[in-house]
Amino acid sequence: MDIGKKLRRIREEKKWSAYHLTQLTGVSGHHIKGIEEGTRQPTIDTLERLVTALGSTLAEFFNDNEECTYLSENEKKLIDNYRSMKGSKAQALLIMSEALNQ
Repeated sequence: MDIGKKLRRIREEKKWSAYHLTQLTGVSGHHIKGIEEGTRQPTIDTLERLVTALGSTLAEFFNDNEECTYLSENEKKLIDNYRSMKGSKAQALLIMSEALNQ
């Protein structure tokens, strides 16, 4: 896997500039450009900051399945809410979401 190419592809799919990614992560534009061009290797911490800002996780990023989708902030909130619920509340949320989806 070419980390830089994948990072650039995801960034461009979001129609974000490297500058925008810099603003979100604090990683310098020069460093981002170097990673994307393959002249620099990011640390795990740096890569995690970049990937998280792009709406993904490291596990998703390294998943070679091209059908993998990245969750939006609202989708992440919904999942977090579901996971924090106990028993009948979680089941009620699932039933409600299925009814709304019909």
